[in-house]
Amino acid sequence: MTALPRVTPARLMELLSVSLAAYYGDFTVAAASENLTASQGKTLNVLRRGAASMSMLATTLTCDASNMTGIIDRLEKRGLVRREPSPSDRRVKNVLLTAEGEQVIDVIRGKMHNTLAGLDRLSEQEQDTLYALLERAFTGQAAAA
Repeated sequence: MTALPRVTPARLMELLSVSLAAYYGDFTVAAASENLTASQGKTLNVLRRGAASMSMLATTLTCDASNMTGIIDRLEKRGLVRREPSPSDRRVKNVLLTAEGEQVIDVIRGKMHNTLAGLDRLSEQEQDTLYALLERAFTGQAAAA
């Protein structure tokens, strides 16, 4: 019986890279089908977890504030997000998904056929385990999509 090669952090990082490339490729195609750029789709995806300040969105999506403003302007024009003053600091604008924005990101996620097919190859228990491992490995990390 041949022993499997040891899983090293470098091998895990390579597999994460391949997995994320497949995910983002699938996500980009699904976002485009809704006439959104990948950055606009990622913004909706982040906001699906809850309201966020403009600066937090820029940090999470690793873009500068002026670029984030343009992304939010375009999403707001389509009625997918809205801005409102932060209850704790009126100088800060929070961005929230509208009901239409929630529907659009749910449609995008539903169109990610390659990603969904890959996850469907895992049993429910394997999906639970993968979720727990990813959560443990990356809790506190900003996730963009």
